[in-house]
Amino acid sequence: MPNPPKDADARRAIAPVICYPVETLPQPDMARYAAAREGMVKMDEVTVPPRDAATFSVPAGHIFRISSVEGPQVGDLNLWNADNLSERFYSGKTRALHGTHITTGDRMWSSIPALRPMATVIHDTLDWYGIDSFGGSVHDVIGTRCDPYTHNLLAGGQYHHCCHSNLSRALADHLGVSVQKAEDYVHDVLNVFMCTGFTRDTGQYFMKASPVRPGDHIDFFAEIDLLGALSACPGGDCSVVHSSDVAECHPLLIEVFKPRQDALQGWQAPALNGYDRTHGR
Repeated sequence: MPNPPKDADARRAIAPVICYPVETLPQPDMARYAAAREGMVKMDEVTVPPRDAATFSVPAGHIFRISSVEGPQVGDLNLWNADNLSERFYSGKTRALHGTHITTGDRMWSSIPALRPMATVIHDTLDWYGIDSFGGSVHDVIGTRCDPYTHNLLAGGQYHHCCHSNLSRALADHLGVSVQKAEDYVHDVLNVFMCTGFTRDTGQYFMKASPVRPGDHIDFFAEIDLLGALSACPGGDCSVVHSSDVAECHPLLIEVFKPRQDALQGWQAPALNGYDRTHGR
């Protein structure tokens, strides 16, 4: 370990600067979204079985809800532009703009070059949780998803019901392609209901028991036509392990709602990002 410089304490004491000030971001019209929730009508629902995944579709201007229905359970969410799967949820940029966890008023941003809102969180029954004394919070955009490659690296063996594999199988079935082809589209997730953070001493990613209970839900407004896939994580509430055949797991419910007809007057789907893509050439 190198000897610290004489001004080490002074260097550590330098105040941080927010990387991406968001004051100039277009702000979501939360009053309009609240009106959209009033009188909305359910159009579809999908139940995600424990330790498995399912796909769902949401037209632009509609609302989708993810709910805990039987017991504490976290889910790994992927979103794509329904008409162009190369435009997908960009967890890294969402994290950079909104922080490590998202809640009401935050948005799920799409990948470059589109880089636009895909969905906006408009209601969250767990937004009371905030940030706990361990630095933990819910709905994270820091975890990548449990996957068989990391499982093999750390523990050996072949485990097929982790979230990456679940999402790959569900998307393959939806598209009618091989699971290997579908895997190319699976990406880093929003960990719905998962309670996570970073340890203060080592900076390691941690998880703890999710506070979610039956009846808790999170509502999203679809800013564009969406294809989604949700995995009910094999870790259950992720209080002990993930990628496990022994953790207690429960289903998750996805519901799609059509807003009241007059609630969205003047609303328009966000345009593609305005950068001209010349990159200085």
